[in-house]
Amino acid sequence: MRIPFLTWLACLMLCSAAHATTELHPSRGDEVIERLPTITRVRPAAVVSTIANPMAAATQARAHIATARQTGDTRYWGRAQAVLAPWWDKADAPVDLAILQATVQQGRHDFKSSRLILQSALRRAPGHAQGWLNLAALERLSGHYAEALRACDAVARAGQNFYARACQLETQSMQGQTAAARRGFTQLLAATQEPAQTSWLQSLLAESEERAGADAAALSAYQRSLQAEPDLYTSIALSDLLLRTGKTAQALAVLQPLPQTDAVLLRQATAMRRLNNPDWKTLRATLREWNAELARRGDDLTLHGREQALVALWLDDDAPGALQIARRNLDLQREPIDWWVALQSARQAKDAAAVQQLQKDMHQVGLVDARSRP
Repeated sequence: MRIPFLTWLACLMLCSAAHATTELHPSRGDEVIERLPTITRVRPAAVVSTIANPMAAATQARAHIATARQTGDTRYWGRAQAVLAPWWDKADAPVDLAILQATVQQGRHDFKSSRLILQSALRRAPGHAQGWLNLAALERLSGHYAEALRACDAVARAGQNFYARACQLETQSMQGQTAAARRGFTQLLAATQEPAQTSWLQSLLAESEERAGADAAALSAYQRSLQAEPDLYTSIALSDLLLRTGKTAQALAVLQPLPQTDAVLLRQATAMRRLNNPDWKTLRATLREWNAELARRGDDLTLHGREQALVALWLDDDAPGALQIARRNLDLQREPIDWWVALQSARQAKDAAAVQQLQKDMHQVGLVDARSRP
């Protein structure tokens, strides 16, 4: 789930005179915030001081969110929350800050709370395009495609036709409208010269092509996305394509320079194992240590269900266990990869009933994905 920031929204929607502040004036109406340089997992988190000014808090929170997305360092979600603390869960919080709270909650996989905050904020500010864009992403993640399209329409009503069209195309492509999505993304790409927008659109096109079974076209689009602007999410998606199509050494080459997140390490370990490199066992041990650390901190490990299922499937040869985890994960998130992980686990577990039920559930949701076929 890759969501752009629309910095034209940086002017805070104030709920009372007590929140009054100066408006921001971005240089372009469709400007997207630049991603920060890669930061390693071991970088010490800086002390976050309370920011009383809502506009300054929004700017700082956006920077932390961008870093969390680019590096996979989950501590930056915490830093963003710390900046937003004076307004967190406040009914009268400026709408922009409420939207940022929902973004942090999305990043932490607290999707239920994020949806409630977004819905409340959008009732107060029905013209807030970023809020609708975030809500559309949540609805897609939940497999609610009709609701996602309605949110995309609201982005258009808010005057952001470029982003609304991309939102619609991404949703429709999940429903199998691949040819229309390909044409639409090509048109949008011709309409922009912004590297960040180009990278984002190419990644959406790549995912659409992959769901259509056009792996060569997907590979080219992923590569164009990363050439326009490097991105952790897209790099991992590319590595998944390469691993799935047997290009294991190429997948490892994509993964090697990335920040050492759990998602990256499990894929590195998988590639190394398939290449008969015994060092994969060291990475598996590291993942085990990280899970133990999360448990000691009281983190909810079910929020990491996708990665845990893949570890069980790819590294532990425990397909039945992977299936159990993957099914629980589908209660939390239903992105195409989550269905794929569940179906792969069911097939490797030789659980025909589970395969049949998962295929039925996918059909009911309306997802069309060639990767999930036998």
